[in-house]
Amino acid sequence: MQLGSLKVFCDVARHRSFSQAAVANDITQSAASQIVSQLEKHMEAKLVDRSTRPLQLTTLGQTFYEGCKSLLQQYEELEAQIRHAELDVAGTVNVAAIYSVGFGDLGQIARRFAEVHPRAHVHVDYAHPDQVYQRVHEGTADLGLVSFPRKDAMLSVLPWREEPMVLACAPQHPLARLEEVRPRNLDGQAYVHFDRSLTIRRKVDRFLREQRVRVRIECEMDSIENIKDAVSNNAGVALLPEPTLQREVRAGTLVARPLTDVVFVRPLGIVHRRGHWLSGAARALLELLQAEEAVAQRASTGPHHEAFRRAEPAGNGHARESQARNSRRNGR
Repeated sequence: MQLGSLKVFCDVARHRSFSQAAVANDITQSAASQIVSQLEKHMEAKLVDRSTRPLQLTTLGQTFYEGCKSLLQQYEELEAQIRHAELDVAGTVNVAAIYSVGFGDLGQIARRFAEVHPRAHVHVDYAHPDQVYQRVHEGTADLGLVSFPRKDAMLSVLPWREEPMVLACAPQHPLARLEEVRPRNLDGQAYVHFDRSLTIRRKVDRFLREQRVRVRIECEMDSIENIKDAVSNNAGVALLPEPTLQREVRAGTLVARPLTDVVFVRPLGIVHRRGHWLSGAARALLELLQAEEAVAQRASTGPHHEAFRRAEPAGNGHARESQARNSRRNGR
């Protein structure tokens, strides 16, 4: 049994597609299908359920995939160790992330990772939170990046960052004139909310209840990007993580105002399978993610929202006035 055949099978399992696995290995779709059929014949077991779209692994196929994936990762590290006479970080790290983590953030980290470890590569798939957990459970993702990490006996959860929740509104909205927003300012406001299936929806609802605030829900969205579009069209206001608004604030299509007298943050965490062997490349990426966030925290000075306000358009007088007041308040 050749390692190349095991890699094809792992790619079929990861992509849930013979055609995508064929492209990844520079072979035809027919060849990829034949390789998996030969593996099934050799193992005397059905590994792939071809009757579903996308295709699914059988129970034995999932077990076989996890073992093959670990074997291939160890071989890549062993090969690097022999070639370079030292342990080298090599191979692909598969990451599943919620959409709102930020394409720019992960893109920068992936580039930094490639500079430090040229023989390793980061592959990121963006998905719904439930799909992120599923992929980590299945082993098709080495690491998962999620918000409000939930307890799971099968997963290890590492804290990554905390993102302040701020009020987002259109520039012409009356609340945009305030330099800071108290929760009571939201009472009775038209509101663009998260879909009820999302954890962040339940967290925001709980926060509003604790603050004794009632909003008028105009619409519900399943992603932060859709919420931002609705808010920019003045459909209502929303509470959103501060970093997700930086592009729109710079462009002047949205205004972000910090909440005063309260602390409300969105925690982000890194999840991986408990007790599951992580490749050197996956461990290196995990360390880089934590190190990058530690550096960002040390570089941050003053209140978290003050640094964000400096990203607002130069013509925003409210932002400049607020920053000056904050500086005087903090003795700087």
